[in-house]
Amino acid sequence: MAGEMVVPANVMDLTRSPGGRRIMLLLGAAATVALMAAVWMWGSQPEYRVLFSNFSDRDGGAIVAELEKMGVPYKYAEGGGAVLVPADKVHDARLKLASQGLPKGGNVGFELMENQKLGASQFVEQINFQRAMEGELARSIESVSAVQAARVHLAIPKSSIFVSEQKTPTASVLLNLHPGRTLDPQQVSAIVHLVASSVPELSAKSVTVVDQNGNLLSDTGRPPSPAGLDATQIKYVQELQQSVARRIESIISPIVGSGNVRAEATADIDFSRSEQAVESYKPNQTPDAMAIRSQQTSEAVNGAATAGGVPGALSNQPPAPATAPLNPQPQPQPNATAAAGTPSANTRKDATVNYEVDKTIQYVQQGMGGLKRLTVAVVVNHRRTVDKDGKVTMQPLGEAEMTQITSLVKEAMGFSAERGDSLNVVNTPFAAPEVEKIPETPLWKQPTTLQMGKDAGRYLLIGLALLFIYLRVLKPMMKKLSELPAPAPAAQGALPGGADLMALPQGQRNYQDNLSRAQKLANEDPRVVANIVKTWVDKND
Repeated sequence: MAGEMVVPANVMDLTRSPGGRRIMLLLGAAATVALMAAVWMWGSQPEYRVLFSNFSDRDGGAIVAELEKMGVPYKYAEGGGAVLVPADKVHDARLKLASQGLPKGGNVGFELMENQKLGASQFVEQINFQRAMEGELARSIESVSAVQAARVHLAIPKSSIFVSEQKTPTASVLLNLHPGRTLDPQQVSAIVHLVASSVPELSAKSVTVVDQNGNLLSDTGRPPSPAGLDATQIKYVQELQQSVARRIESIISPIVGSGNVRAEATADIDFSRSEQAVESYKPNQTPDAMAIRSQQTSEAVNGAATAGGVPGALSNQPPAPATAPLNPQPQPQPNATAAAGTPSANTRKDATVNYEVDKTIQYVQQGMGGLKRLTVAVVVNHRRTVDKDGKVTMQPLGEAEMTQITSLVKEAMGFSAERGDSLNVVNTPFAAPEVEKIPETPLWKQPTTLQMGKDAGRYLLIGLALLFIYLRVLKPMMKKLSELPAPAPAAQGALPGGADLMALPQGQRNYQDNLSRAQKLANEDPRVVANIVKTWVDKND
């Protein structure tokens, strides 16, 4: 009939015979045991975790090859961008791969020089050396905590014997920083000097550092903005203010208790640099109190001179007649020379004295970063007291205590009235912070509980599946195998009274019933069985 499954005759015979049934039951039991083993292996499959991710194709091939050598199972995830291994072998595999230098991060270092081919030209050797140096520098820069990946480009000019044609090398560094991380100027300067110190004749000014967003980090040649402070100056001011606040809090906390004092400081820093030259003179002093610097004296004496006078008629006139004066006075006697009209000797004396002049020259150079003024504000909480009944009250501090605290704060901050420092200490109760009540996570929502529940559910499901297969499939099969008797020779022919055994209706008796009846007949009347066998033999002849 169409649509019905046709069972082969040999299969039907196999299921009808006792030996065939035994074989089928054994095969079913074996299949059931295999199914139970498969379910158990699926349930006990290890959890895989990420070994390495975001690696180059070359590093990925090397990692997979080493895992196969070590016999560690692995899987791929994220489209082949990550390698997964069992959770209990992650750390062991990482250490073993790290001992072999994997992953290399895509940068080729000086190991490139180990694979030099015989007969390589000088140009190829120079290019390989430059690539190796760039890779080693990139690896060193990647050691900085904020740097995720780095790439270095070196421009090394060809050396020349002519001085006019010699050029200095340059370098550029591209940094890929971790998300949310930045580099301060000191770190950028360290990277610049690291590269400059690794390449001969490379100056720090010739090194350019750029991040993944295209921001120029090594712009050290640009002067600071005149409108404001640069990053270094701002950091200096912040550190100074924080240092003053910490000193105040550390000295007041033992008195009022931890958390009961708050201090803030504002520092006015003068970052201007000035140079001053002063030249001053003191008033003139008396010659006796002054130091002689130099003294010079000169004296000139002229001898007897020739006849002198006014030439002409007047000098040749005779002398006038003598007259007697009314009051005679003694007159000096002219010498012969004078009487003769010749003048006396001329003497000249010059003296020059130079005295030291008081002079003061003073050069004053004031460095930047001087503290101009310091302003500090301190808030102290009220004192917390607990009475006998356990009631908590807040009481203000006494005047003597506030005076003591103010004096300590002045000493800690370095108060200077001449500098114009300002200090304000206030004693006031602190406002209690509002504590947000976070609802407690139920036990069944906690991550550890969820994970334990998942593991328990998985093992419970595996146990139930195995129990179901055992009770409903395997156990009935084993029971049938134990109850199935050993096959006995089947007797065909007539039953007592001339009835044929095989001619009995199939719907009334089954094979087991017929077999038991045949055994009973053979035991009770062996002659009938012998006659049946004799009849079969005669028919075959």
